[in-house]
Amino acid sequence: MDATTLLTSQSITVCEFRCDAGPDDAPFAECRTGHSIAYVRSGSFGCQCRAGFFELVAGSMLVGAPGEEYTCTHEHVSGDVCLGFFFGEDMVDALSGRREIWRVGAMPPLPELMVLGELAQTAADGNSDIGLDEVGQILAGRFVDVVSGKPRKPTTPNARDRRRAVEAALWIDDNSHEEVDLEQAAKQAGLSPFHFLRLFSSVLGVTPHQYLVRSRLRHAARLLADDDIAVTDVAYDVGFGDLSNFVRTFHRAAGVSPTKFRQASRGERKILQESPLTPD
Repeated sequence: MDATTLLTSQSITVCEFRCDAGPDDAPFAECRTGHSIAYVRSGSFGCQCRAGFFELVAGSMLVGAPGEEYTCTHEHVSGDVCLGFFFGEDMVDALSGRREIWRVGAMPPLPELMVLGELAQTAADGNSDIGLDEVGQILAGRFVDVVSGKPRKPTTPNARDRRRAVEAALWIDDNSHEEVDLEQAAKQAGLSPFHFLRLFSSVLGVTPHQYLVRSRLRHAARLLADDDIAVTDVAYDVGFGDLSNFVRTFHRAAGVSPTKFRQASRGERKILQESPLTPD
């Protein structure tokens, strides 16, 4: 099995797993060391664990808890691809104190979970302005809600909460040219990443990572309109670590490339008429 780590932080680690095992390969037992959810993106495999035997297909989820042993088999088809989320103890505590929730073994292909699994893959591919860590937290929260049968009640932020969210947004905007992640922003607000994500989204209507990306886009638009800085330099100056990601993200937001946006900002109306600027 090939494993690629996509994200590592104190509260969450995300990995992609590609397995090419088939019917002729002997299964072997493995043991979980933490709480995890593996979203099956393609392929199929069977899993024997204490909760029973499960056949997992695309859209299913393999759920792990510390100390739980499981054995995966490939009796029907060869290979599978999974996106694995591994959660720190603090996040699990914030989600729910009921540890038995994580001993269900697996989840069938449920629409309320599948859509988040695919959103996570989109974030992993760099095609979304939602952070991969944010989607992982949302997925874990949705999983707990589904298993417990008790959806979380929306909270009404008080004045102190709103101030925290606004101050966090100002901090993100001031530091958007740097590498900023969810844990850093949460620390600034004096909250756990889980509670900070919920609070920020509730007050401002976007996730912290969405706001970070949009701050970078706003600063980029200003530089493109006012200065003669090369597009590549603009991308790196505002915080994008990859030029192609900047061009793709900017085009998705503005409806035109950064170069055409610059031309349009300088009065070339034909570009505006042919490719109207449309917000994402």
